[in-house]
Amino acid sequence: MPQVTVSFAESALADLEQLRRWHSEQGAPEIGDRLVGEIFERIELLRDHPDMGRVVPEFGQPFLRELIHPPFRIVYRREPKRVRVVRIWRSERLLELPTAAEDRD
Repeated sequence: MPQVTVSFAESALADLEQLRRWHSEQGAPEIGDRLVGEIFERIELLRDHPDMGRVVPEFGQPFLRELIHPPFRIVYRREPKRVRVVRIWRSERLLELPTAAEDRD
């Protein structure tokens, strides 16, 4: 199976920046950097295995999937030749999808 392209919505990039900023404010920037690195490593697996995530239970749509990287949910849209990461949230948060403006290329 050929690799798919992985891209990020602005909302997902903002989630990562907020994660990094929060850890820095808590005096533990190295933990934020480590977590962001681990999340990117997990997302990189989607290039070869775009269907490895489960369908997001709240929505039940086959194109909306998530990887669990405790304590985070990496939510992505599965398209035929692309994976678009839309949110990266702590698992206890309720899922909200970005508006169309946030999800533009």
